[in-house]
Amino acid sequence: MGLISNGTTIFDNGTVNAGGSLKFISKATASASASIEFTSGIDSTYKEYVFYFVNMHPQTEPASTGARFAFQGSTDGGSNYNTTITSTHFKTQHAESGTVTDLSYQASHDLAQSTSFQRLNENLGNDNDQCLSGYLHLFNPSSTTFVKHFIAVTNETKQNDRTQNCFVAGYFNTTSSIDAIQFKMETDNIDSGEILLFGVN
Repeated sequence: MGLISNGTTIFDNGTVNAGGSLKFISKATASASASIEFTSGIDSTYKEYVFYFVNMHPQTEPASTGARFAFQGSTDGGSNYNTTITSTHFKTQHAESGTVTDLSYQASHDLAQSTSFQRLNENLGNDNDQCLSGYLHLFNPSSTTFVKHFIAVTNETKQNDRTQNCFVAGYFNTTSSIDAIQFKMETDNIDSGEILLFGVN
């Protein structure tokens, strides 16, 4: 028997009913791709959109930094990706050897009224078994009243064989609609991986 509150079943046989559901919109698959763009499907239909990153693998791995996966938004259907962002970025990590642990703020990865691409990770490796997965939530992108908030979480295999969990949040400082999103590696191509776009109903 489920737990019922005000006529709504909240818990039923171990399942939580949060009052909403994910609606699949589209999927993009990388294959040595310079970038992945979503120029349709982001509109006033939903108040929240979620992008899921699945096994994003970089083509190359810069020796000093590893590969960096980033995104930006557009207010003109994808003609330009240069919307002003203010954000925060912190990370945790743990080495395969068990000798390195860390929780730290990443001042070099946050943005302060910048039109740069927002980094979603720090040091992704490109060994055959290394990749990045995670998600990005974009809230009410069609609002013409408020700024557009986002929250992202990624987990990557670093180039020095560590697991690293990055937490990014911020906002597009514009009251114009965000109607397109672009993802890319800061250096070289996205070798492989999938990005799935859902609306939250």
